[in-house]
Amino acid sequence: MTLFLIFAPFGAFALLMLVASTAVSLFAAAALSLGMIGWDIIRGGSVKMLTAGSVLLFGALGGYITLIDGNWTPVAVRLAVDGGVLAIALLSLAIRLPFTLQYAREAVDAETIKLPGFLRANYIITWAWTAAFVLMLVADMLTIYLPGLPLWSGFALAFAARNSAVYFTKWYPQYRRAKYGAATPLES
Repeated sequence: MTLFLIFAPFGAFALLMLVASTAVSLFAAAALSLGMIGWDIIRGGSVKMLTAGSVLLFGALGGYITLIDGNWTPVAVRLAVDGGVLAIALLSLAIRLPFTLQYAREAVDAETIKLPGFLRANYIITWAWTAAFVLMLVADMLTIYLPGLPLWSGFALAFAARNSAVYFTKWYPQYRRAKYGAATPLES
């Protein structure tokens, strides 16, 4: 359930792009991301890098398209969003704070957080999401550079990449538990 909430701004953006203007879609996604930050703070959680990055990404793109250049195609905007999310994921790895770690710390007990495999598991899961973001970016690029491809093929690739990352995120902690025993109950 948490995974779907984490990516709600991106889903809202994608759905709104079908029925509303680009600027409305971007600002609505930024507002939803900001609302999620507020919700995290109200319930005593931390501000997450992915959510804060989403506010900045959607807000900056919306501002740019509204104030500077409103001639972006929907595919170019999706490409920019996917590239921005990939940049957030890579930045989290570069600063040695995988973005999944913030969510995992709030989902497990203090003893689990102290386990040496906990951090490693979060790096692996973040890399899986980074790979999914790369595939989503490739899907958008295919629709731009190979216009003869059916439009659904790009959506199918992006959908498969995202769902694979969701599955891996749920599966990997269970795999670690089975492989290393109950002494390493890793969640993320």
